[in-house]
Amino acid sequence: MSFKLIIRTLFAGLFIFNSGLLKSQTIIKGTVYDSVNQKPIPFANVVFLHSTVGTITDNNGVYYIETNKPSEDIVATFLGYQNKVVTINKGEVNIIDFYLDPVSVSIEEVIITPGENPAFRILDAIKSKRKYHNTRKFSSYQYNSYNKMRLDFTNVDEKFMDSRLMRQFQFVFEHIDTSEIFGKNYLPMLISESVTNYYYQKTPAIEKEVIEAFKISGIENNTISQYSGKMYQKLNIYDNFITLFEPGFISPIADFGRLYYKYLLEDSTYINGSWCYKVVFKPKRTKERTFFGYFWVADSSWAIKKIQLRVSSDVNINFMNDMVAILEYEQINDSIWFLSKEDLFMDFIAFDKMYGFFGRKQSAYKDIKINEPIPEEILKHKTNTYVDHEIIEKEDNYWEENRLIELQDKEKEIYELVDSIKQVPMFKTVYGLAMMFMEYYYTAGPVEIGPYYTFYSNNIIEGHRFRIGGRSGVKFSKKIRIGGHVAYGTLDERFKHGLVTEFMFNTNPRRKLEFSHFNDMRQLGKSQNAYLDDNILATLTRRRPNYKLTLVNQLNLKYQHEWFQGMSNTISLMHQSIYSTEYIPFVLNNNDGSTDSLNTFTNSELSLGIHFAYEEKFLVGKFERISLGSKYPIIDLNITYSPDNILENSFEYIKIKAQIRDKIETNPIGYLRYWVRAEKIFGDVPYPLLKLHEGNETYAYDIYAFNMMNYYEFASDAYVTISAEQHLQGFFLNKIPILRKLAWREVISAKFLAGELNSSSRDIMQFPDGLNELTKPYLEAGAGLENIFKLFRIEATWRLAYLDNPDIQRFGLRANIQFTF
Repeated sequence: MSFKLIIRTLFAGLFIFNSGLLKSQTIIKGTVYDSVNQKPIPFANVVFLHSTVGTITDNNGVYYIETNKPSEDIVATFLGYQNKVVTINKGEVNIIDFYLDPVSVSIEEVIITPGENPAFRILDAIKSKRKYHNTRKFSSYQYNSYNKMRLDFTNVDEKFMDSRLMRQFQFVFEHIDTSEIFGKNYLPMLISESVTNYYYQKTPAIEKEVIEAFKISGIENNTISQYSGKMYQKLNIYDNFITLFEPGFISPIADFGRLYYKYLLEDSTYINGSWCYKVVFKPKRTKERTFFGYFWVADSSWAIKKIQLRVSSDVNINFMNDMVAILEYEQINDSIWFLSKEDLFMDFIAFDKMYGFFGRKQSAYKDIKINEPIPEEILKHKTNTYVDHEIIEKEDNYWEENRLIELQDKEKEIYELVDSIKQVPMFKTVYGLAMMFMEYYYTAGPVEIGPYYTFYSNNIIEGHRFRIGGRSGVKFSKKIRIGGHVAYGTLDERFKHGLVTEFMFNTNPRRKLEFSHFNDMRQLGKSQNAYLDDNILATLTRRRPNYKLTLVNQLNLKYQHEWFQGMSNTISLMHQSIYSTEYIPFVLNNNDGSTDSLNTFTNSELSLGIHFAYEEKFLVGKFERISLGSKYPIIDLNITYSPDNILENSFEYIKIKAQIRDKIETNPIGYLRYWVRAEKIFGDVPYPLLKLHEGNETYAYDIYAFNMMNYYEFASDAYVTISAEQHLQGFFLNKIPILRKLAWREVISAKFLAGELNSSSRDIMQFPDGLNELTKPYLEAGAGLENIFKLFRIEATWRLAYLDNPDIQRFGLRANIQFTF
């Protein structure tokens, strides 16, 4: 099966279908001009008369519409110009250029200082009033909102529509239409609606959102409702940098906006009783994180009345072909304006000439209250986002009363359409294959088989290793999950296994009990980010023979208790036996100078973990959850105690480990990520219980490991590690014409390690060959390129210390796959 066919199959299984050109399609394209100066008019509206089907012109005045349900006439409109209507030919390609006649409007006299751009005066006025309109400056506010989100599928050709794969899905193509924003044909396939109440308080910092009602087409998963409101998408034009996915875009009304934008005062008129000025803006340079568009600003208050932002077509951002945001504001009192409507359109595409997605979110706000206290019953909620699953499902009459934005006819059809697709027998098969590709498990009823990438691997101790694993799915239980695996090595001729049982008492806040038993090979001194030991990719990317694996027989009991979102404790009890190998021997040093060889030794630990991340956000599933991070530093503290003479334990010690990590926006030169870790062991322990510093013996780049360090190269009982990566986001490469089109991005990194080891621990057990203590700091530095083909990062890494250690690399290239915007 070819890669192209695989992609088609996967997308078909994800509810996403569409059509290319149909024989009955009507296409209208052209340019809208000013009839006086013959210049193109950007952002003009071109729509079918008495219809919502249409588009807006781009920065060059160009538009494109394609639909199979056109009206007889099409109209071009723009504020300050007379409307112009033209009759079209249905079912044909129509090339229509509009020439709009300006409408004269008398305005008061404006005095302009010679050489001064009149738009600059307006920008200065906006800056002077920013604190009155920026919600981040309010002491508190609250509102009720209605949110509607849609997902549409695009860029599928007629050949795909007629393929054997789609024969059972022909009924979906009756719903094809054309985007009024992007001028592309699309098929609406997913819609969700929610009604939420949002509460914000600056000091002490409180942010709460209550999901009052939620519905989504075809998916029975209420956790999705947690990501439908305001908290998971913040687009604040009054901030200097607008957060759009990971990159920060420069706001057109930023304090330093003149360095990045050109401005033109284009129009002025009354809008809803307020005299407003229209300012058009566009980037000064290409490839920078900027927008083009316009805004209307009210005189006297200098509050933004309406703004349209469109991502520059050449901006270095992945998977997003286009983005348009339209924000409207209303006056709350004499000095404060507040967001009243938000319309966000996104055109996603992985690679050129491949299938893509339209994402659209519309929000409307009412019952806006400024500087009023948050109700006590809201403050009692332990999570930032609260969903009452008992009352979240509402009847149709509720939605009719609470929709602040009406559903279009196409949107009403989506609810029925998705339910129809789920009844097609082929859908279940294709959908299962797609989920296996993305989640690494294949679902077979109540059981999930996988992960598929661990089925085969190879190492020196086990030889050819085969593994079969699985776990129970949500159809088995939404509270209990049982998983495990069985593995066999052809060289050591031994079976290994693992078993995990999870009890989920609550998902948000998270309350979970986990029991596991593990009897398998494990690489000690490996980072938390490294491949699994039996991942096929670890076998393929290895740069040294893998002979340092150790058999570990381990029992774990762990309970996680989240007090509120971002603050949790984890209590764990661990008992393990570690077995020696011919490559990693256990040789005890006796007081009389003799030695004893051990086959295994045993220890037990009781640990308390503390995790704190202020305003941390999560994508929450039934059992897993993915942290979306926090704009504040994330702190982890772990305290471990191992008592003597309990459960065959021979060593008494205490470990205290702390970590702080953060991402700092350094716009306009990207962002900085750093990690600081420190640990101290109180007590004497043999080397397998020391800190075996994270090496990496593959060609895959590991952000948490020392990529030029070998496994079992350094051990410490006290250390500090500092790692930092500066992602420049193409700051320099975008300025080089030859390299600009490649959209590569620069990254530089540095890693520092300082540690020590007391002599008592050093003398308990003989170190294996190659293992040493640190007598001076260990250093690495790297420089590389990321976003190669939108997927790959390649980094040149230099080892700067301990260059005389045997069997090491002083320089190497490392690569990994990463998905970033």
